[in-house]
Amino acid sequence: MTSDARQPLPGAVLFACNFNRVRSPMAEALLKRVLGDRVFVDSCGLRRDEAADEDGGANPFAEAVMAELGCDLSDHQLKTFQELDDDSFDLIISLTPEAQHRAVEFTRNRATQIEYWPTFDPTLADGSREARLQAFREVRDDLAAKIAERFGIAAAIG
Repeated sequence: MTSDARQPLPGAVLFACNFNRVRSPMAEALLKRVLGDRVFVDSCGLRRDEAADEDGGANPFAEAVMAELGCDLSDHQLKTFQELDDDSFDLIISLTPEAQHRAVEFTRNRATQIEYWPTFDPTLADGSREARLQAFREVRDDLAAKIAERFGIAAAIG
C-alpha cells in the first residue's frame, strides 16, 4: 500500500526522545533514507545528556548499527525542543513517555498531530559488545517497521 492510499505525507516530522542520542536520531535517519527530501525530518530530546561525548553526537552503538545500513550519524548534533531551528511540525512522533508529555505541551494551541511509539531504550542492555549491538539493531529494526507501516512504504531497511 502506498502512502497516498493511507494518508498524505506530512510536510515536516519531528522524532522526540529523552536525550536525542539513540532512538530519535535513528528514526530521523531511517525516515530520511526512505523519503529523502520529500518531507522535512528532524529530531530532538528533552534535555542534554551530561554523560554525552564532548562533541554531543549520537551514541556510538547507534552510529554503528545505522552504518550497517549506510546511514551516517557521525555529524548528528544533539538538540532539545528549545534548540530546534523551526517549531512548525505537522507530525511529532514521541518515542518515550517523557517526550510524549513534552510534545503535548509543545503543540498546545497548534494543529500538530502527535503519535506515541513506545520504544525500548537499548542503552539499558547489558552483556557483551555484540549483545548490546543486537539490542540497538532490534530498536533500529522496530523503528524501521513502524516507519514503513505509518508512512505506507515498502521498507525502511533492507
